[in-house]
Amino acid sequence: MTAQALPYISFLGFLFGSTLVASRFSVGQFQPTTYIGLRLSMAGLGHIAFYTFINRRYKWPTDRRLWFHASVLGILGTAVPMTSIVTALQYLSSGLAAIFITTSPAITVLLAHFFLPDEHLNRRKALGVALALSGTIVLAFSGESGLADAGEANPLGYLLMLVAMTMGGAAAVYIRKYLSDYNAFDVASIRMFVAALVVMPLSALIIGFDLHTVTTDGYLALGYAALVGTFAGMLLAVYNVKRFGATAAAMTSYIVPIFAGLGGVLLLDEQITPVMLVGVVLIVSGIMVINRNNS
Repeated sequence: MTAQALPYISFLGFLFGSTLVASRFSVGQFQPTTYIGLRLSMAGLGHIAFYTFINRRYKWPTDRRLWFHASVLGILGTAVPMTSIVTALQYLSSGLAAIFITTSPAITVLLAHFFLPDEHLNRRKALGVALALSGTIVLAFSGESGLADAGEANPLGYLLMLVAMTMGGAAAVYIRKYLSDYNAFDVASIRMFVAALVVMPLSALIIGFDLHTVTTDGYLALGYAALVGTFAGMLLAVYNVKRFGATAAAMTSYIVPIFAGLGGVLLLDEQITPVMLVGVVLIVSGIMVINRNNS
């Protein structure tokens, strides 16, 4: 990663990390699916506004193949993992959730070995995957929650994060296999739009739509997560990949736990424990091994 890329990568890490903190705060006021539905809807409206008013060079995509694959991605690669992560935040701190999210590149590499013919595991990558996953195993067996007012974590939190990371890794493989030739912003726009169309109606039908307990701070947290963390963060992520390359952009994963952990401690009275530090060292070491160039 070049010194020129560092401010952009760090700022994106702040956006994503602070969004986890905002989401952790919001789960005390919203039902998780209601929160995700509203967040996706607001971010989707941001995409539509971008096409309509901000950059007229872009036209709303109409390619049927793009819509099909991006819609699958929206449901399985956005709606499911986002809902799983926010639901898990009922049981885990934002800092601990961010540590689990850091394992996503390792899971992607593992899935790519089986589903992408040109991305097989070698010894170096296998070692990196093993190191990263060992970090999550340490955290899971320790029963850490990262919450000051909770004892041992509810295993459901870990299970939900596993679902989210597996679906996130599968989404990355799916993009490489079916969507690599399309404009990244078009893919992201359809992905967000379809996810909102699925989550919001289902949430209203199954859970209901009760916002009477939501405070002004809750709505501000929702707006921040939707427009700053999701929409603006996605734009910056696309920009970082295009300007600095995928490897440099992936370094964001190392920054997110720092901001999520510190934000959780300062704003939500969460904890950072020695076991969490051991877990993050193992995970980050594994991802660094995976990302090393072959010598």
